[in-house]
Parts: sequence; structure tokens; C-alpha cells
Amino acid sequence: MNLVFMGPPGAGKGTQAELFHIRHGVPHISTGDMFRAAVRADTEMGRRASEYMREGDLVPDAIVQQLVEERLLQPDCAAGFILDGYPRTLAQADALDEFLAKWGRELHGVIFFEIPEEVVLRRITGRRVCPTCGAIYHVEYHPPREPGRCDLDGTELILRRDDAPETVRRRLEVFRRWTAPLVDHYRTRGVFLAVNAQGTAEEVYERILEFVAARAGRGA
Repeated sequence: MNLVFMGPPGAGKGTQAELFHIRHGVPHISTGDMFRAAVRADTEMGRRASEYMREGDLVPDAIVQQLVEERLLQPDCAAGFILDGYPRTLAQADALDEFLAKWGRELHGVIFFEIPEEVVLRRITGRRVCPTCGAIYHVEYHPPREPGRCDLDGTELILRRDDAPETVRRRLEVFRRWTAPLVDHYRTRGVFLAVNAQGTAEEVYERILEFVAARAGRGA
């Protein structure tokens, strides 16, 4: 199955993509993770993307498309993939359609994660990260044993700039402006599911799995 997981930041797309990867072996392709890795490695692409990411803006389409196409051509994507955080604009969606058509492939499902913005703000702004080992905590949902300190190495945890309240609000504004119109784009193609992204990870997973299984049963 070739799937797109779409929704605002903090909606749980990455969590669900990882569940599908673990349970079904479908590669989880997160453009955000790939760009953050490129920034940490100080690659040319990472340097080009970092200025946009720091401000909560979208990375330009040409940079994103190059990254995604290179990843989708890897052998592990031959039997399917989950795109997390891409496409984010109509131009990216058109480019993805053209790329898949060129290689004789198509999208089988676009899952839109519906969640109130106040929940997103609480989820993201509560994150804390260890700058040494990269472990991620949450002040409410997954706190460290010692407040403000990493369980693994004792390093003082930090609030990433892209998790700060002002940046999150900017990211949500960008999402509303650029990504929300994709709902209409995909809804008319019969591959769209709006899923309630609140509840436990297992509850959300079951909602998505039911849709994916039904699509597979129709030969998608």
C-alpha cells in the first residue's frame, strides 16, 4: 500500500506511521525527520532547509521533491510506503502524482488526522529533548524520572525552537494556508479518510487499519 498521512504538526502522524512500519513492514518516510537529520549532518540540503524550518515555514517545493523522490526510489519502497508530512502543498501533490505515474504507481490512501489546535499546542509545546542522545520526553505524557533531566545520561533537557509556542502557532498558520486545501484535492479521488486523531495510539491505529484493509480488499 502507498499511503499519505496528512494533518497538522503534533497530530500523531509519526506515531501511526511507526506502528504501521513495525507491524506491517511499510517504510515510514518523514520529510521532517530527513531534514532534521540533514541539518544535524550539516549537509548542503540541510543548510538550505534549516532557515525555513527555524521560522516554522515550509521548505521550498523543489528541495522537498528532490528529497522525497530520491527516497521513494530506494528498494525498500518497492512494495509500499507511508509519506508523513508530504505533500504539504498542491504543487507538491501534483509533483507526487507525476512521479508515481512515471513509475507506474499510485496512491492507495490519504489519511487526514483531525485534531483540535489546542490539543496540538499542548502536545508539541510539552516536548523536551535531550541534546546529547536525542531522547524525547513530554512534561505531561512522558516525563523523565528526574524533572528536566534525561533518564539515559542526566543531561538537562531542552525545548527545541520548533516546539516553542510561537513557532507552533506559526506552523499551524502555515498548515491552514497551504496544506488544508489538499483535503479537497484528495477527497474527490476516493482515497481519502478523515480520522479522529484523539484517543490512544492503538485506537487511532485501528481506525486507520480498518480503512486500509477495506481498500486492500477492493484490490487497491
